[in-house]
Parts: sequence; structure tokens; C-alpha cells
Amino acid sequence: MQITITSKFSNYKLIFTAASLIGLLLIATPLLSNIIHLQEREKFSELYLLGPEKMAQNLPFNITPNQTYTTYLGVGNHMGETTYYTCKIKLRNQTENPPDSSTQTPSSLPTLYEYNFIIPNGENHTEPLTFSTTTTPPTKNITTLKTLTLNDINYNIDKTAQYDPDNKGYYYQLFIELWAYNPTTQTTQYQNRWVYLWLNTTTTTNP
Repeated sequence: MQITITSKFSNYKLIFTAASLIGLLLIATPLLSNIIHLQEREKFSELYLLGPEKMAQNLPFNITPNQTYTTYLGVGNHMGETTYYTCKIKLRNQTENPPDSSTQTPSSLPTLYEYNFIIPNGENHTEPLTFSTTTTPPTKNITTLKTLTLNDINYNIDKTAQYDPDNKGYYYQLFIELWAYNPTTQTTQYQNRWVYLWLNTTTTTNP
């Protein structure tokens, strides 16, 4: 009889342990599914500029008029699906507004040039970005960027820059905003990603 009682007690103990484990799994399952769901929703896009050797160095800064500079614009897709991207190139001086990261809004300045990419998920795409400028010699601490050539397309700019006494030069900012097509709203939306080049045009000649 003693053996029979001990055996039944062991069976009850095994059943109780199994039931407890099943209960823990039922409780943990919603938590695990939330964690997995959050990980799956970590979607983002990359935007970057590379120098002439396709490295993150030797990016143009001191600009000589009528000289062509080569950089590479790159976009990486980690959105979980094939995505249609638009990169909008704009130019500003020190007094004009860049994109606002706090409000996630693009710059109101006009777009000079656009790239359009269709990139599969998990892949990167790069395209060359070449540019050159013509500027006027400084007059009363003001210079004018007359023209900007982007990928062999000429733009009449006529944008002035005042002398920056802190940085001892005349500066413009060439910047690129990243936009992506949203199939739900059927609109192209700003992705709160932008990169830029500061262009020091202190050394100027007549265009």
C-alpha cells in the first residue's frame, strides 16, 4: 500500500508541474508576441554621402569656381518591403532654413534636382552626384553664387552669402532630403532624413 500511495502522489505532482508550466506559457505568449511584433516594426531608411573614392572621407568643402566635384549619394532600404524613394537636392545660405528635425518637416526651399530609386528591402543603392559652381568676387562682404551645375544640368541660382567672421569665409549648404512613397496614402512623404555638404566659396573668380 505504501508503494501505491507514493506512486499516486508522484503522478499528482507531475500533473501539477505540467499544468503550471502550461499556465506560464499561456501568460508569457502575449508578452513574447508583443516583443516579436515590436522587433518586426523597427523599419527605417538610410541616407548618406560618400567622397570620390566611395568612402566616408574627402568630401568637398573648399570650392573653386568652374571645378567639378564628385560625390556619391547612397540610400539603404530597411522598410520590410520594396520602396520607391525620392532624393530632393536643395541649396541654402546661412540665413535660410534647413529641414526641421524636431517637427520632421522638410525645407521650404525649392528642389533643384531629384533622384528616384526603387530599392528592394535589405539593399543599398548609390548614384554619383557631381557639381560645380560659378561665383562672383566678394563686394562689401557679400558674394553671389551665380550658377550651380548638378550632374551636367545648369541652374541659375543668384544666391548671396554674407561673410562669416567666425568661420572666416562665405558658405553655402548643398543638402539632400529623403522622401518615400507611401502606398496607403498614395503620396510621397518626407522621411526626416537629410544629409549635406558645406561649400566654402571664399576663393572666388569671375564666372
